[in-house]
Amino acid sequence: MSAALAEAQAAAARGEVPVGAVVVRDGVVIAAAGNRTLELKDPTAHAEVLAIREAARTIDSERLIDCDLYVTLEPCPMCAGAISFARIRRLYFGAGDVKGGAVEHGTRYFESAICHHAPEVYSGIGESRAAEILTAFFKGRR
Repeated sequence: MSAALAEAQAAAARGEVPVGAVVVRDGVVIAAAGNRTLELKDPTAHAEVLAIREAARTIDSERLIDCDLYVTLEPCPMCAGAISFARIRRLYFGAGDVKGGAVEHGTRYFESAICHHAPEVYSGIGESRAAEILTAFFKGRR
């Protein structure tokens, strides 16, 4: 999770909402990303999606069956869908997202009938630090 937190801090430094994600395979980080929606002018450039894309290129497969995703904030519906379609094995996330999350809040995507694959989910990993980074970012913008 420390690598994902570093990506979140880098995103904040770029003026992006500070969310970071890393994909790990066999204990090795194979992809890392932070949000880049503003920089790329792309509403789909969430940290999770960018990390999944990079991991898929790295292992030359659209399926990340033996990979785990660490992300600093509970994934939104779009990212939960991407996680499912990529067949991520385990999802670890930091802070919950009452407004936009789709794992433990909102749509609870992985529990829905339209979900084809649900990863093992572990929440609250590095939660206080992830929440701190988000709070400081939004406090600075107000």
